[in-house]
Amino acid sequence: MMPTNDFFIWVPLLFLCSSLFLLKIIRKQAKPNNRLLPPTPPKLPLLGHLHLLGSHPHRSFTKLSKKYGPVMLLQLGSVPTIVISSAAAAKELFKFHDLASCSRPRLTGSGRFSYNFLDLNLSPYGERWRELRKICMLHLFTARRVQSFREIREEEVGRLLNSISQSSSSSSPIDLSEKSYSLTANITTRVAFGSIFSGAKLDDEHFQHVIRRAVAAIGSFSMADFIPTFGWIIDRLNGVHERLEKSFAEMDAFFQHVVDDRINFKESSKNEENIVDVLLRMERESSESDALKVTQDCIKALIMPPHMELDVAASSNVVPSQVGLEVGTVVVYGDPIAAVTEWVAEDIGLQ
Repeated sequence: MMPTNDFFIWVPLLFLCSSLFLLKIIRKQAKPNNRLLPPTPPKLPLLGHLHLLGSHPHRSFTKLSKKYGPVMLLQLGSVPTIVISSAAAAKELFKFHDLASCSRPRLTGSGRFSYNFLDLNLSPYGERWRELRKICMLHLFTARRVQSFREIREEEVGRLLNSISQSSSSSSPIDLSEKSYSLTANITTRVAFGSIFSGAKLDDEHFQHVIRRAVAAIGSFSMADFIPTFGWIIDRLNGVHERLEKSFAEMDAFFQHVVDDRINFKESSKNEENIVDVLLRMERESSESDALKVTQDCIKALIMPPHMELDVAASSNVVPSQVGLEVGTVVVYGDPIAAVTEWVAEDIGLQ
């Protein structure tokens, strides 16, 4: 008869070995045919091909594509990823397999700041996305509503010109990057939020600070995106999760103030609706039976990306570069009135 102590040792060991053997069989059966997969470099356990990316992933992709072809398979942690490095392959993908590739990856930072993918930019393609797009096209971005914001655009452009004129009169240096950023940010915030806030005007410096912290948090490297099983533990140990939550709480408090302010302001005003007002009206009119119920989280998710992901990034990089290019054209070719008039007519569309 086997001693009791040996029994409690061998039974768990036998169970563990059997489980590992069955798991190996299941994984082998579920493994797809390698002949159907693109070429792939040798990989490391757990990390996959993350070690091959280096500090300049785009250069690493170029180098790898020269060896493994324009379509290759990379294992980023435990996430299989197809990398396309040629225009012909990209054209075929978007032309014949658009539905399979039109959704963005569900990343940790993007999901947190979009209130679990409630916005239009990051929401996966499906029935909800189509309903959300329909709402935006029918209620937010109509030609009539865009035309109603023309006065805001003209006021902000006039304010920019006055500021430049005053700086020129006093021979002060002009930071075109900062001024072009302020122009785009002011137009965006006035169109989305309105220009009147309870207590005081919108604090531009605080607004920019909050958004830039949010953009940095979203762009930070998160192990949970590559190794979902235990990557979240690493994120908590190295402080990534804490920084993400702190930045989100700051951003959420800011946009909640915007929503609350518009609720209080509209109770005593009948002025033209801005985008937040339209969404709040839809929230009041929506019901549980609607295909897409508008909530305050949904409202904040919809008004957040234009500032956080698009306008701030574009305003601080693309727009200043474009303005600098046009100013350089004026300096080189002379006739500033004609150059500026042509630029406004072509790029902005004002007569």
